[in-house]
Amino acid sequence: MRTNHERRRAFLYTVYGGAFALLTAVYIGIVTYVTEFDTATGWASALFVLSMLILGGALAWTVKAETSVTAEMLNEIVDRAISGQPRQTGYTESVVSSLEHKVTRYFEMSSTHKQKLDAEKSSIKALISDISHQTKTPLSNIILYSGLLEETPGLSTEARQHAASIRDQSAKLGWLIQSLVNMSRLENGIIAIRDDLHPVIGTITKAVSQVYAGAEQKGIDVRIHCDPGTMARHDPKWTAEALVNLLENAVKYSKPTGGRIDITARANEMFTRIDIADTGIGIAESEWNDIFKRFYRSKETSQYEGVGIGLYLSREILTAQGGYVKVSSTPGVGSVFSVFLPAI
Repeated sequence: MRTNHERRRAFLYTVYGGAFALLTAVYIGIVTYVTEFDTATGWASALFVLSMLILGGALAWTVKAETSVTAEMLNEIVDRAISGQPRQTGYTESVVSSLEHKVTRYFEMSSTHKQKLDAEKSSIKALISDISHQTKTPLSNIILYSGLLEETPGLSTEARQHAASIRDQSAKLGWLIQSLVNMSRLENGIIAIRDDLHPVIGTITKAVSQVYAGAEQKGIDVRIHCDPGTMARHDPKWTAEALVNLLENAVKYSKPTGGRIDITARANEMFTRIDIADTGIGIAESEWNDIFKRFYRSKETSQYEGVGIGLYLSREILTAQGGYVKVSSTPGVGSVFSVFLPAI
C-alpha cells in the first residue's frame, strides 16, 4: 500500500509529465505551422525535444542517485554516532562533513549528560537510603521511650501530656521523612511501579483499614461501593498509598461528628474510576489545580496540620501507572476526588 509521500510523488510526476508532453506538442505544432508544415523542420523539432527529454531524464536520474547516496551516508553517519564509532567523512570542508560533526557532537553531549544524570541519580539514591536508615532508629526509640514514659507510675498529668505530645510529634516527623523519601524516589525514577490487572476492592480495603480508626474516632461513616470483580491495571501497594493520602484528607477535613465518606468504584471501557466523596470543608474552584502542587496549602486549611505533599504524592503515584486524579468540590459541602486507573 502506497504511503502519502509516494502518492504525492506519483502525482507530481504525472503533472510534470503531462505538462511537458503538452508543451512539446504545442511547440512542434507551432514550429510546423510557422514553417508551413515543412516535414524536415518538424522532424528536427521532434529530435530536439527528444534529445532534451533524454538529457532531462539523465539529469533527474543522476540527482536521484546522488540523493540516494547522500541519504545512505547520512543514515550511516547517525548509526556511527549512536554506536560511538569513528567518523566516516573525516574532517573535509563539505556540508556532509559539517553535518556529521554536529551530529557527533550532539550524541557526545547527550551521552555525557546521561552519564551525569545517572551519577546524580545514584548519589541521590544513596543519600535517600542514608536518610531513611539514619532517622528510622532514633525516631523509633523516641516513640518507644515516650510511650514508656507515659506509663511510668507516679508521673504527673502534665508530664504524661508532654510525653504523649513527644510521641505524636515523633510519629508525624517519621511520616514526613518517609513521605519526603518517597517523593524523592518517585521524582528520580528510583521506585519501580509494577502495574498489572488486579481487583480494586483489595486495594481500597487496604487503604481504608489505615484510616478507619481515625474516622471512627471522629464519628465519620466510611462506606465502600465496589463490585468484587471490578479490575484495574495498577500496583496495589503504591495505589493503596495514594488512596490513603486522599482518605486521610477526607477524614481530616470532615465534620467532627456526622461526617461521611463514600468510596465508589466502577469500570469503564478505558479506565476504572474510584470516587472518594466526603462531607468536608470543600475546596474553592480556583484551587483545584493548585492543591496537587508540591507543598501547596490552602489558606482555608491553616488551622489543620499538614505540609502539603500528600496530594502531590498521590498524583505522582497515579501518573507513574498511566492514571490520573481530579477533584470537584463545593465549599462548605464536600469534595469528590476521582482516581482513574487504566482498565486494560
